[in-house]
Amino acid sequence: MKAIGNSSKVIALIGPAGTGKTSLAEAMLFAAGAIPRLGAVKQGNSTGDASPEARARGGSTELNLMRFGWMDENYVLLDIPGSPGFSADGKMALGMADLALVVVDPDPTRAPQVEPVLRHLEALGMPHALFVNKIDQARGTIEELLEALQPLANAALVARQIPIRSGEHIDGFVDLALERAFHYRPGKPSERIPMPANIQAVEAAARFHMLEQLADHDDILLEQLLSDAVPDLDLIFGDLTREMAAGQAVPVLFGSALNGFGARRLLKMLRHDTPAMEETARRLGLDEGTAPIFKIMNGSSVGRLALTRLFGGPASDSADWVDGEGRSLRAGALFALQGASATKLRSVERGDVVGIAKLDNVRAGDCLSMTGKQPMVPASAEKITANCALALSVKDHKDEVLLSSAIGRLVEEDAGLDWSPDALSQEMLIRGVTDEHLAVALERLKRRYNVDISTHLPPVAYRETIRKPVTQRGRHKKQSGGHGQFGDAVLEVRPLERDQGFQFAERITGGAIPKQWIPAVELGVRDAMMKGPLGFPVVDVAVTLIDGSFHSVDSSELAFRLAGRLAMSEALAGAAPYLLEPFTQVSIAAPGTATSRITSYLASKRGQLLGIAPREGWSRWDMIEMLLPGAELHGLEAELRSLSQGMAHFEAVFDHFAEVNPRTASAIIHKRLEPA
Repeated sequence: MKAIGNSSKVIALIGPAGTGKTSLAEAMLFAAGAIPRLGAVKQGNSTGDASPEARARGGSTELNLMRFGWMDENYVLLDIPGSPGFSADGKMALGMADLALVVVDPDPTRAPQVEPVLRHLEALGMPHALFVNKIDQARGTIEELLEALQPLANAALVARQIPIRSGEHIDGFVDLALERAFHYRPGKPSERIPMPANIQAVEAAARFHMLEQLADHDDILLEQLLSDAVPDLDLIFGDLTREMAAGQAVPVLFGSALNGFGARRLLKMLRHDTPAMEETARRLGLDEGTAPIFKIMNGSSVGRLALTRLFGGPASDSADWVDGEGRSLRAGALFALQGASATKLRSVERGDVVGIAKLDNVRAGDCLSMTGKQPMVPASAEKITANCALALSVKDHKDEVLLSSAIGRLVEEDAGLDWSPDALSQEMLIRGVTDEHLAVALERLKRRYNVDISTHLPPVAYRETIRKPVTQRGRHKKQSGGHGQFGDAVLEVRPLERDQGFQFAERITGGAIPKQWIPAVELGVRDAMMKGPLGFPVVDVAVTLIDGSFHSVDSSELAFRLAGRLAMSEALAGAAPYLLEPFTQVSIAAPGTATSRITSYLASKRGQLLGIAPREGWSRWDMIEMLLPGAELHGLEAELRSLSQGMAHFEAVFDHFAEVNPRTASAIIHKRLEPA
């Protein structure tokens, strides 16, 4: 792809919840002069986290977009939520960035929380750097932190700075490449100072270690180090840039976002080391002129927006586009997003991130082309597992259509949400990644669309079956003037092996029941099986229609359907019915430090351990395989995270039905019969 002038640099801020990504974005905006004052998330005046839900929680609940100019170049920040429940909102956007900046806590004990982020970036083949935030609150040393982090990454973590301490406090840093010392000044650029005498030896050792790491992938630098030659600065900076882009090195910087410490030094690194947009397009397999849609926004003051990055350009409003199916689309206005505000643009330059109005048929994951040719659509992002669910209903039936439309809008803008009917109850379920994720979605539903709803946990998919065979007659006879109703059917009902489903046959002889009414008997049987004597759907039974009788005038399809239902209902009640519960196979990814706690917890929930194995490619993580009753899935996501510092997650797949022990079955049936 041939470069056409400068393009916007797109930086993704990613990392565990609570590390200060949005605060760092605020510090970068302030350092670049894009905002007049340094806001704070806790004070509710930051540029990002501007939604009411984010303000109420003091943390990101959706993807934030921010932009600024710095030294004649344009930058777009993609602030991706760190909480697992909300990270799906930025997962598709992440790939659009030229560089990911992983924001981490300085506490070495919290280092394992970073591994899921690092592994995901490695899987994407995405260049990334680390920014250690809250350095003024550090309890350990940078060396201790890097020792804890290094086993979590494949690439070498290369410290580009070391701190200058004044007692227990860090009040400056040394740039190891430049060999220059700086003193922090709150809200102002750092001041260059002479190299403190007490850290000169430490600085020399740290710089040599940095050069050794870079020399692992540069024979020229290695030769210079072996011959005690002084490496050229251009060679050092070139290696830092090249090895980060190649995934061989991960530069590490630090600072304090709340004080603005380190923000300008970070901006300088981004200016020089961020890979070009063309490299990002190559990584994604995109042609020039492609615009992938990575998010739909419905809550904007300007209406529905399709967010995209222009891998090409420039582009103007009302431009003609071609979608992935070759259809021509006329776009609406273009908008630049800065937190919660949207500014209308007449045109945008190549590489920029914008919102496009009036693309009503476009969805996240689609691709547009500005070249007139049908774009190649990249592989879709992996769907995040939505393990938490709630059944929704409107308090006023007039709002049913409004509810469906409103939920549809929430789902299309959040890849972590799902909306579908429950197979057992046919109630509509909204599914999310965590309970907090669902709570925020319902808050948005109320705030944006003013729909009054009620919620409850979805029912467990219990079933029932029978132990013994029975033969039962069902006769429906009714006379109420004129033609009456008459249907008479005799059924043999017997149990089947587990998971054999339902079988229906007939052995009618001598025309006891005319052929045209036999299907009606089967319909009646199926009606009765929808709710057996214990109150749940019936499975694994075989039914044979063996006899019956009819009336030449009063018999009808309805009469035989009612006769079949009556015979089946009475047969089930007399066939020793018993309760079945679903078991799921649960695959849990968890740090090894939490494995014993998790297995003990699941054992207390009637879980059956199938096996534990190391998670391939991860540092001290396990994959735990369990069989767990479906009734124990409620609340499992929250419990697993509480047992693992918020890191464990699971996927569940239905495995089989098994008989419920009599005591538990009695409690389940009794609870079902309790008045609501």
